[in-house]
Formats: sequence, structure tokens, C-alpha cells
Amino acid sequence: MPLLNKVRTAASGGSGGDTATRSLSRLRVALTLFFALDGFLFAGWVVRIPAVKQQTGASAGDLGLALLGVSAGAVITMTLTGRLCRRYGSHAVTVATAVLLSLSVALPALTRSPLALGLVLLVFGAAYGGINVAMNSAAVDLVTALRRPVMPSFHAAFSLGGMIGAGLGGLLAGGLSPTAHLLGLTGVGLVLTALAGPVLLRHPSPTPPESLAPAARTSDGPSRAGTRRVVLVFGVIALCTAYGEGALADWGALHLEQDLGARPGVAAAGYSVFALTMTVGRLTGTALLERLGQTRTLVAGGATAAAGMLLGALAPTVWATLLGFAVTGLGLANIFPVAVARAGAVAGPGGVATASTLGYGGMLLGPPSIGFLADWFSLPLALTTVAVLAAGAAAMGYWARNAGSERAS
Repeated sequence: MPLLNKVRTAASGGSGGDTATRSLSRLRVALTLFFALDGFLFAGWVVRIPAVKQQTGASAGDLGLALLGVSAGAVITMTLTGRLCRRYGSHAVTVATAVLLSLSVALPALTRSPLALGLVLLVFGAAYGGINVAMNSAAVDLVTALRRPVMPSFHAAFSLGGMIGAGLGGLLAGGLSPTAHLLGLTGVGLVLTALAGPVLLRHPSPTPPESLAPAARTSDGPSRAGTRRVVLVFGVIALCTAYGEGALADWGALHLEQDLGARPGVAAAGYSVFALTMTVGRLTGTALLERLGQTRTLVAGGATAAAGMLLGALAPTVWATLLGFAVTGLGLANIFPVAVARAGAVAGPGGVATASTLGYGGMLLGPPSIGFLADWFSLPLALTTVAVLAAGAAAMGYWARNAGSERAS
């Protein structure tokens, strides 16, 4: 493969180094744009959930069931995306699912019943689950080829896209209909895909030199069952933290507007604040990991997120709730990337895939769970489950402190 030869030449300092470096740099920029686009489109949808809920006449339980369509579509797609990436390449699948996500984000605003909303969210969820698996697969290949720990920068781009999408949605919520807003997101998504997609399609995923491939395990290493158990632990840690991200995305604005009487623009700012602090946390994540190590980053992040979410869920004022959301974003920022990295250290790319799928499953299963709990109890009480799971992630991170890392402490 030409690109593989370039990567190998660059690694050995040959004449193809500059060409390979430019090629990998272009891939990194294009892939970063897709991460940002994913966060932008998802946030643009979630800040209009209160308006879509009102136009469909859905109760909290009906909305929870409709949001389950996102989860179902994503889970089905996630089980197939790995096979599609192996057959067609992660770059092609990333571009295809970006087109589908851009088109499907406009569909919820066209519905007038909870049933119709659930059906179109099934399509949206399929696109969302597919692009997340494909993008992360492409990112893992690129990080290995670059020999630099740049994975947090991709997740920071997702958070930055979410912040921009939520902030723009908050500005438009008072004066633009959900239909016009979401159709505008479709246009933005298709334009960015047309700009960044050709870069991915022109180049296959970079295959690293054999010397960079994960080393085979010896008979003295952990058993296959033990390895699988450790990977599942880190996958559950990712799930617990992504649950909180999904819950805040879909229910944060509704909590501020419904329970605290915030105006639509202020309510939409809730997720924007959360996304901002998560972006800041991820941009500084490398320095934090170098200072604290992976285990202390996991434990401190989980404890911080738990405290922040208790404030965000139970505070009696809008501004205290926004502060709680901000603290939660800082706490959750680096837990997901660390959990995925630790799973990869234990089991290579298979571990990364398992932990990522579990993590995104948590992001998609959280919103409908919150909806059911809100119907049975109340929305503030339902949101405290985010704090409970964040604390659980911290405990599991400490328990697994000696697994899959050269510098876990």
C-alpha cells in the first residue's frame, strides 16, 4: 500500500517522510472536522427537544420511549459498523454515516406524534452510532501511525462542536422554528462533509509499521478470560460517564426550563456550559494525565462529576444548576478517553472497540432511562443517577488501577 510505505519511510527518516507527514496531517484535520460535526449536529438536535416535545404532545414517558429509538438504532448499527469498516474501510463508512446523520437530523422537527418521532429517531440513532464507531476506528489507526497521544484532541473537537451547536441553538431557540433550525443543520452538515470527505476517501486508513503493532501476549500474561473481564470493567466505566453526557444533553435544557422556569435561551445554555468545560478539560487532558497519572485522573474526575451533578440536579436556582453542569463537564472530560485507552492497553484494538461501543451505548441509553425515572419520580431525582454512576466509575477505576497501563497510578 503506498500510504503504508510512506509511513514506514517516515518512521525510518527516509525521503518520503515529509510527504507522509503532510498526508497524515491532512487526515488528522479532516477527521477532527468530522468529530466536531458529530458534536455540532447532536447538540443542535438536543437543544430543540423541548420544542419538539411540545409540538408532538409527548409526556415525559412518551419522550423517553421516543428517545429509545435513538438507542435502538445506534445499538443495531454499532454491531454492524465494525464489519462495514473491515470491508469498506473506516474512512468510507465515516463519510457515508456523516451524510446520513446530516439528513436525518432534520426529521424530528417534521413529526407531529410521539410514534413518528420515535421512528425518525431510529434513523438518526443509526447514523449517530455508525459515525461514532467509524470515527473512533479511524482515529485509533491514525494515533498509532502518528505515534503521538492525540486521541483527546478528537474528543475535544466533539465537545467543541457540541458547545457551538448548543450555543447557536440557544440563540436561535427564541426566534427560529425547530424545522428551520434543523434543516439549517442539515445544510451545514452536508457542506462540511463535502469539504472534509474527499480527504478521507482519497487515503486509506494508515497501517502502522509492524514494530508499532500491539505485542502478542505471552503465556505469563493475563488469561483471555481475565483480559476480557478487565476490558469489560473499563467499558462499564466508559458507559457510566457517557450516560451522564447523554442525560445532560437530552434532559439538561428541559430541567432548567421545566423545573426552574428558565427562558428557552438560558435553558439551552445548560448543555453549552457543560460542553465548554468538557472541551477545556479534554484540551488540558494530556497535561493532567502526565501530572496525576491515569488512575488518579479517573478517580478525581468521577468524584468531581458526582459532586457537580448533585448540585446540578438538586440546586433550587438556575445559576447554581449551571455551575453544577459546568463542574460535571470538568469531571467527566477525560474519563471516557482514559477508559478506552486502558482497554486498548490490555487487549489492543479489540479492547478499544468493546469499550467504545459500551461507552456510546451508555450515552444513548441514559436519556430514555432518565425519562422513565422522571415519570415515576421527578426529573431532578432522575438526574441524580448521573452522580451515582460517576461515583461508581471512580470506584471501578481505583479497583482496576493495576490493569492495562504502564503508568496507572
